[in-house]
Amino acid sequence: MLRIHDVMLDALRTMRPALAAIQRNDPDLARQLRRAASSVALNLAEGSGSAGGVRRARYLTALGSARETLSCLQVGEALGYVEAIPESVLARLHRVIGTLVHVTA
Repeated sequence: MLRIHDVMLDALRTMRPALAAIQRNDPDLARQLRRAASSVALNLAEGSGSAGGVRRARYLTALGSARETLSCLQVGEALGYVEAIPESVLARLHRVIGTLVHVTA
């Protein structure tokens, strides 16, 4: 399995406070954030157990969901639901996105 699976799980753990803050202000955005972030980890796991085109498809889905996760957090910040996205979350998401861009190219 790609090592970024563990990185994504760490990102999920570190984004919990931001997710809770978004939940208090915008339950729909929080639900979308949870779905997108969960999708990244789940598609990474599924892709690692697949081969060929199916593997690439799962990793592309994970990439899209990682970008959606980042955008949900940015929207939450822009709307004032969270003060700032923690740098630790941003660094982990950028690592996941960068790796997925590389493996799907």
